[in-house]
Amino acid sequence: MPRHPDPELERRILDAASRLWARGGEKALTMRAVAKMAGTTTPTVYERYRHRDDILGALRMEARGQLFDALRTARGVRQSAERYLEFALKHTYGYEVLFDGVAKPPSLYEPWPSFRLLRERLAKEIGGSPRQHTRLMLALWALMHGTAILVIRGGFEGTLKTQAVHVCLDAIDAILHAAKSGHLPCSGPEWPSSLVLGEGKQSRVNGVHTTRKR
Repeated sequence: MPRHPDPELERRILDAASRLWARGGEKALTMRAVAKMAGTTTPTVYERYRHRDDILGALRMEARGQLFDALRTARGVRQSAERYLEFALKHTYGYEVLFDGVAKPPSLYEPWPSFRLLRERLAKEIGGSPRQHTRLMLALWALMHGTAILVIRGGFEGTLKTQAVHVCLDAIDAILHAAKSGHLPCSGPEWPSSLVLGEGKQSRVNGVHTTRKR
């Protein structure tokens, strides 16, 4: 009898890949290991993904879409930050894969829909154009991501986890208040026009396209 295709196979492959990556990073993410954990064969995995980078790319795009969906219906920057942290702490495997090497190719030149959405909300609340708030967006992103990774990797639970989340949200409130009142501090050099984030193929780090084999 002919074999029927497994509609859940790709889901199992991606779930297996995200778990392997979370356990041991790129070294643990081999096509053979993915196949074993997904309950299939290595040739079957290769039929769907040419190599490991294709799997990582699929994981990133899936996580980006899920994160964007979580933020899309939020009201304002504060609620967006709450939804961001909720997503990161609920979908830990996908979240960690999403931000591994985020400022390096190919991730750098892929769409960053959540980054752009939050930057647009900053502009709506503070004024100006979204691109004028890239530096501020980076500050908020650093707070949210740092908190998420600290909780995930640090094993924060219970009261400590709750406090960490609310400390982050309080800091974001303070930054937004300072930005709205025109008293946001700015140390170091001004944001250079050659540093572009969240713009897909137009993104730049250090003013040039960078390449890295993955």
